[in-house]
Amino acid sequence: MIFLGIDPGTTKIGYGIVEYQNNAFSCLAYGIIGKPGTDRQDSFLDTATRIRELITQFRPVAAGIERLFFEKNQKTAMAVSEMRGVILATLAQCGIPVHELTPLEVKKSISGYGRAEKRQVQLMVQRILGYAEPIRPDDAADALAIAISCASAPR
Repeated sequence: MIFLGIDPGTTKIGYGIVEYQNNAFSCLAYGIIGKPGTDRQDSFLDTATRIRELITQFRPVAAGIERLFFEKNQKTAMAVSEMRGVILATLAQCGIPVHELTPLEVKKSISGYGRAEKRQVQLMVQRILGYAEPIRPDDAADALAIAISCASAPR
């Protein structure tokens, strides 16, 4: 089964696509959606288009997206919330079930400890997927962690 993970942001959205088969995960794709300097409306449209392309290419059975848990900067929180709305609407239009996961839930799913450091989670994702080198950029590594957590979520 194939799962899509999304780490929403204002200008960079991490995505990761994993396959879970025979009790093992493999990475099919990861990267960043977003073009710095793009105006908001174009960014919304580009994000929706890219997500549809990923869904068409990989046919995930479900998607995981990070739930905003706490944000100190309200201006940033609002912008990320707006982008999450675009992403959630696109997933709904494509008929993809969504699992919203807090950072704590993702950390616990990946490392067994909800207060794990970001680096610890990234190392575990690297090990789970069999990569010798760290996965870069961080937003994509986070999205892969979300995809793995989505695959591990009860259905």
